[in-house]
Amino acid sequence: MTAASEPQLGLPPVRLSRRARGFRVAAYVLIAGTVVADLVTGPRSTLSPVLAAVPVLASTGTRRALVPLLCGLLAVLGVGALALSNPGVPLVVHVTSAATVLAVTFTSVAAVVLVASRERELAQVRSVSEAAQRALLRPVPLRIGSLRIAVRYLAAEAEARIGGDLYEVIPTPYGTRLILGDVRGKGLQAVETAADVLGVFRDAARAEPDLARVAARLDAALARRPASEEFVTAIMLSVPDAGRSVRMVNCGHPDALLLHDGTVAWAEPPVRLPPLAMGALLDAAYQDSAVDFGAGDTLLLYTDGVSEARDRTGEFYPLAQRLERMREQDPQALLDQLVTDLKAYVPDGLTDDTALLALHRGD
Repeated sequence: MTAASEPQLGLPPVRLSRRARGFRVAAYVLIAGTVVADLVTGPRSTLSPVLAAVPVLASTGTRRALVPLLCGLLAVLGVGALALSNPGVPLVVHVTSAATVLAVTFTSVAAVVLVASRERELAQVRSVSEAAQRALLRPVPLRIGSLRIAVRYLAAEAEARIGGDLYEVIPTPYGTRLILGDVRGKGLQAVETAADVLGVFRDAARAEPDLARVAARLDAALARRPASEEFVTAIMLSVPDAGRSVRMVNCGHPDALLLHDGTVAWAEPPVRLPPLAMGALLDAAYQDSAVDFGAGDTLLLYTDGVSEARDRTGEFYPLAQRLERMREQDPQALLDQLVTDLKAYVPDGLTDDTALLALHRGD
């Protein structure tokens, strides 16, 4: 790999922290001081083996294999210069020093090539995962009639792009229908389950006039999957184009929050339903309930990555109390403020993926 090939990797430049840069500068200063000491201590001793550190240091701040290679060759020349200034040192010592520098140089070059190759593979995997996320979690419409909609997805891991949290908003003949859910489990199997849920929901939401029937179809589809321990908590809403009454089905999911005239209230269902794929536990059919949702109101749906977030003392994030302090009417601004507050509350980072969906009804 050469310097000219690095831009083709599509990788960002290497950025060292201030502390790392300080240590590297200190190492270069130490090497320079050692060379000076070698020159002034007389012809019967040499400190040239320390030059083997030069290619190693050069490799820490680059993905270009040519950089440690050139620095290593310069270090070999330095060994030769010190050999000329120290004729009293046996030749085998100088040869050993040069061979050591060359060996470390080639090792450093190989390490840079390997790291750059792995990072390129990681960049390609990220690109694929981002494409998969766009296919799975499609961008939601920002406005449908009088409704304004905002969504945020926060991955627990910095490198993650996709997980088991899911959401969708669809205009249908029966009004705007939406789902927000959380697959129990992690990894590719959770992603596959989320894809199945969204696929069935997109079809059933447009075909079924009754929201409870949509939930029943989702449960049946998951129950037909091969035996696994995965289930899905989900909350579904059907918002008519006119009127104040919203239909809701909550399948084992954290309760939604209703923001009305500066107050925050839990939208608790009259009957607690089990998560999807566990409908066999029901003695009766799925049923929905009514939620009052008038002009100026905001509904907030979220996954347990929010409600179970803890600070350093182990206290859960007080979502309802924090929302009472937020007066934003615009759902985009509200979620921005909420995400900022949540991240400040959990300084060590979220431990679970988090999805938030805010729905505001305009005048």
